[in-house]
Amino acid sequence: MTVCKKIRCLSLLLFFCIVTLCASAQQQPFITSLSVQNHWVDSVYKKLSKKHRVAQLLFVRAHTNRGQAYADSVGQVIKNQQVGGLVFFQGGPGRQADLVNTYQQLAQVPLLIAMDGEWGLGMRLDSTIAFPYQMTLGAIQDNQLIYKMGQEVAAQFKRIGAQMNFAPDMDVNNNPDNPVINYRSFGDNKYNVAEKGIAYMQGMQSGGLLTTAKHFPGHGDTNVDSHQDLPQLPFSRARLDSLEEYPFREAIKAGISGIMIAHMNIPSLDTTARLPSTLSRPIITGILKDSLGFKGLVVSDAMEMKGVTKFFPNGEADVRAFLAGNDILELSENSDRAIKMIRKAIRKDEITKDEFVAKVKKVLAAKYWVGLNHYEPVNTTNLSAAINNTSAKALVQQLGDAAITLLKGDSLIGKLDVTKRTALVSIGATALTPYQQELGHYFTNSMPFYIPKDMSVADMNTMLQGLKGFDQVIVGVHDMRLRPASKLDYSSNVKLMIAELAGKPNSVISVFANPYTIAGLPGLEKAGALLACYQKDDFMQLAAVKVITGQIKPTGKLPVSINSFFTNGMGIVMR
Repeated sequence: MTVCKKIRCLSLLLFFCIVTLCASAQQQPFITSLSVQNHWVDSVYKKLSKKHRVAQLLFVRAHTNRGQAYADSVGQVIKNQQVGGLVFFQGGPGRQADLVNTYQQLAQVPLLIAMDGEWGLGMRLDSTIAFPYQMTLGAIQDNQLIYKMGQEVAAQFKRIGAQMNFAPDMDVNNNPDNPVINYRSFGDNKYNVAEKGIAYMQGMQSGGLLTTAKHFPGHGDTNVDSHQDLPQLPFSRARLDSLEEYPFREAIKAGISGIMIAHMNIPSLDTTARLPSTLSRPIITGILKDSLGFKGLVVSDAMEMKGVTKFFPNGEADVRAFLAGNDILELSENSDRAIKMIRKAIRKDEITKDEFVAKVKKVLAAKYWVGLNHYEPVNTTNLSAAINNTSAKALVQQLGDAAITLLKGDSLIGKLDVTKRTALVSIGATALTPYQQELGHYFTNSMPFYIPKDMSVADMNTMLQGLKGFDQVIVGVHDMRLRPASKLDYSSNVKLMIAELAGKPNSVISVFANPYTIAGLPGLEKAGALLACYQKDDFMQLAAVKVITGQIKPTGKLPVSINSFFTNGMGIVMR
């Protein structure tokens, strides 16, 4: 072999070794990767101006449903400020993929694209798959299914050019009237919340997606929406440590890549008056980073929310959040102002150089971990088919089937006479529901009835008279609102009618609503059979039909306590 050939072979060998090392670095857990020197990160950091280093910590809002002028304005922000990332909200998958490709061309360092996708792309985008709400997932006993969901969510995110999900929600929802968390939580049992959140997180991270547990130190026991005002957690440090913080502590042990900080005033953790936890160094640096040992990305909740801007306006919140220990500030009211004010704080030595450098390099390391060091545009060919694939749809149904919870009536379920006169009643609906349609295939001697949520007393009495001629009644209670609140917006007369229907012989009632709504329907416990179905979607209606007709055995268990009749962990598992 000639000298030239030997040199060429050695060069190729060295090249493949470097590629292999880089690949293995990106395959290792994100938290582990942070302890390894990264030459790409160091190189990019050195090339950035002081202003652009700060800008890497800012993530700005993006939409694809607000028209071209809005889209162009976001492009100008990227071009002028060179922010670190974007958080996409409402729109469509094709439009978002196109816009991501456009925006990435304006960035000197590839943008980290994030979304709130607690139940997948369908939480934000039309024409995409919506997986079950986390409250629904909380009823599932097989956490491997939730892991599989995480893997599918990761694949769909990456397919449209997104690399970070602000999920899972790991709040323990121990306040049924919580206006902002509620059905977004896995439930009111801290152990179940931790297990489900970790399964979902591990599925997503195994698929190469950055995740963010929220909202530290725990937003589950509040009655104020932090989008509108500043909630207060009045509990002792011992209570917060043993309950609210538990799922986050377990997620840290399991290697979660990010944690989002809530906007809450917590006097037992920081006595500063009216100070949101997002701006508290004792909470973020003292507890989360030092005491709990979290090394990953610390992300603020949206900095435009009233919970943080009400008492700290005009950019002061951005600076305080930066100094408190956040690595990423999302959705500042004015990102240009935030960059200038943070640079001023750095010049005044309000933060050490080492801490600032570590923040920027952590964000760059996250970009490296998701592969943005070798950025490629989103391939928009067959995009819709790829993210609406058959296996993902089947998984949604599988999750729904596993969540359905039988609260009473195992002697009746699967044993109704399909030849008897059967009334198929949907309450809160104004047209034939999938529930009635599917049941009609089995109960051939049946008739559908609709009861609007505000039905008049006269119409109600007429319908009750008509129902007397039926041998059995199968009822669906439907909350048709976009998001399932803990109380139904039915009239009191309709609620009384539900109780009357529940008292009929051989009555089966499926509640396609937030499980907390059962507490507001007294008399429901008298039903021959009662199913908690958690949400209005078609896949849950089909799952209920499968249980009623004996096609599947219910295995779900209540993730929350509803009242004295139905408490956490209840659910008849039929064999």
